[in-house]
Amino acid sequence: MTAPESAADTRPPMGGLAPIVVAALANAGVLVWLLLHDPAEVTYGYFGGPIALAAGAYACFRVIRKPGLARPVRTFWLRMELAALSLGLTAVIALARANNNTGMSIWVAVPMMTGVALLMTAFLGLPGRPRTAVGWLRGALDTVTIAVASGLIFWYAVFDLAPAGTSLADKVVAAVVGVGGVLLLVVVGKAAAAPESVVHPGALRVLMTGPITCVTGTILLIAGDDRSRLALSVLALPLTGAAVCVGAHLQSRALTRPAAISFPARSVFNLLPFVAVVATAGLVISVSAQDMSARQRIVIIGAFLITGCVVARQLLSLRENTLALRGIRRQQDELERLALSDNLTGLPNRTRFLVALGERLDAGQPAAAVLIDVDDFKMINDTIGPAAGDQLLFQVSQRLRERCTSGEMPARLGGDEFAVLLPDGDPVAAETAANRLLLALADPFKVGEQQLLLHASAGIAIADTGEGADEVLRNADIAMYAAKESGKASFVRFEPRMRDDMINHATLAGELRNGIARGELRLLYQPVFDLVTGRLHGCEALVRWQHPIRGFVSPGEFIPVAERSGLIVPLGAWVLREACEQMARWRDQYGDGAVEAVNVNVAVRQLRSSGFVDEVAAVLSETGLTSRNVILEVTESSVVDGWQVQETLQGLHDMGVRLALDDFGTGQSSLSLLRAFPVDVLKLDKSFVDGIADGADRGRLAVAAAVAQLAEHLQLKAVAEGIENREQLERLRDMGYRYGQGFFMAKPLPAADCGALMAADPVRAA
Repeated sequence: MTAPESAADTRPPMGGLAPIVVAALANAGVLVWLLLHDPAEVTYGYFGGPIALAAGAYACFRVIRKPGLARPVRTFWLRMELAALSLGLTAVIALARANNNTGMSIWVAVPMMTGVALLMTAFLGLPGRPRTAVGWLRGALDTVTIAVASGLIFWYAVFDLAPAGTSLADKVVAAVVGVGGVLLLVVVGKAAAAPESVVHPGALRVLMTGPITCVTGTILLIAGDDRSRLALSVLALPLTGAAVCVGAHLQSRALTRPAAISFPARSVFNLLPFVAVVATAGLVISVSAQDMSARQRIVIIGAFLITGCVVARQLLSLRENTLALRGIRRQQDELERLALSDNLTGLPNRTRFLVALGERLDAGQPAAAVLIDVDDFKMINDTIGPAAGDQLLFQVSQRLRERCTSGEMPARLGGDEFAVLLPDGDPVAAETAANRLLLALADPFKVGEQQLLLHASAGIAIADTGEGADEVLRNADIAMYAAKESGKASFVRFEPRMRDDMINHATLAGELRNGIARGELRLLYQPVFDLVTGRLHGCEALVRWQHPIRGFVSPGEFIPVAERSGLIVPLGAWVLREACEQMARWRDQYGDGAVEAVNVNVAVRQLRSSGFVDEVAAVLSETGLTSRNVILEVTESSVVDGWQVQETLQGLHDMGVRLALDDFGTGQSSLSLLRAFPVDVLKLDKSFVDGIADGADRGRLAVAAAVAQLAEHLQLKAVAEGIENREQLERLRDMGYRYGQGFFMAKPLPAADCGALMAADPVRAA
């Protein structure tokens, strides 16, 4: 998702303002009526309440219908809708009893208290820190303290101002409603004072209008004059309805941001129990002082002073606890930052990434993961050194951070592996984002005095229903490896078949491990001929696998599995030993008629091993061969893998082992490579041999001729691979190629058949 699109999505449709307009008109109508009303007719003043609260219930209903809404948010606004309907019923009853309304009637109080209870349930149901038994007890004590104190204040202070003739029932009902309003004010206030919540904080603060008007209205209904009592009677419920409309509108605008749950910090509302104690003590003194003697009043005053000291002592303890908790929270925040962020780059780490992804999935919100891996970073790191490599990774993280749009979260998973969380499940948008992120890494990086050009591979995984964060990230990892296998510097979107392929590869890797141990592998030998004399010159050892159940398994199928799983190392060791042992048997059997050397392919993982040179020396010694009896074939990509490979190749060269550059022309071929690499043989890749017979492909002809001339000038042996017809053989021979191999001369043969060629056409002695 691009930034403009994201911004556009956060704007609600114009229809979302309709409830606010209706509620505002209802309140305006009530205000106009208060200025112009007929004192003998008050019914019209009560019409605003049902209209505004109906608009509030509809606004809540619109929020509930929003797609992708988190469950706690949906539950909160559902309870707010029920509360608005209950208060709307209160407004309808008040309208019906408008001309008889002399106080707080039981008919009005019951639905009003039901609405207050629903409001309180909605706010108490918001997620927060899990409470212990002690926490629940503390909350219950605070509730009782505030309820008793506010009840006493209503009974002894507010009711003293009530007009003569107010019935006891009206006083009790008013006290119950007033106390409920005070408790609701505390609950709503603490929720609104929280730094963050799953519900929009602005909406919570606006909703404080409800309990404030409830408490104020109850007081004025009992103790106010006729004008103020009438004003609050007709305005309290319309104001509450308008507050609900505005709160629902603010929530609708905030639905595109990720839901964040935070635990409330201490606020001024935590002081209300102490305020209640002080107010009650003062009330006791003022009431008792009217009918008591001086000595009794002194005792009461002393009790008040003691209460004040206890309250002051508790306030000091509260302050100390608050300061201590702030310090603990700062430490917790720092520990959380260290635990959830990467030390080198400052980006979120794997744990934080999985938590954020899991939160979106649990909330039913769309998400996608882009996993980015820097191609060939090990080689770069070995070349420039670890310190410079760290600087490079930091610059990569900065590029990703800068190119991420609103709502996207970059993270470093470890090493040279990064990930970006996308708040969108659209495949096209995810591919656009992946392309944008890879392009961000395409410009050169400056590390010290060096300019480095990087490229990276990326895997995209769209979160599907029922998937967990680990599974989504694993799918992105599978897709990233598919991108690397397809040529690197690209991105691939995950498809379910890739997981099946991965499982098949893992299964095949297990069977291959067992096949090596059980001796299911065998070697075939493809002869290499002298194109001038037609005689046998050498042979290349090729591994084959005859599976007891699968049958013949193609090398193109199991060699990539061996390389990915690491089995290429024991497999390569087996091939080297088996080929050398066969070479020793040929020399014993045919003497000078045997080929001088056998070619063995070596994987890059073998060359990375510091003990590979010693391994080759040990095999040659145990089989009785010399370094001239084996030629190791390596690919161009393995030659430039890093300093470890360079040291291994130089060690083999110093030992006298000849080295062949296989598939020459398909990789990073250059003159500097040939100068740095101790090469003895160049093997022209089959792709340049195909089609050169008819001369139609002038590009292939030019490359093939250039390789032959290059080998001649550098005094290297040139071998053409994949010769399939006489025309190709003759054209290559005319170009200057002395040696070649291919199906036209001979297919890969068992050791006995290859030995028969040596016996039938002995190699001329050097």
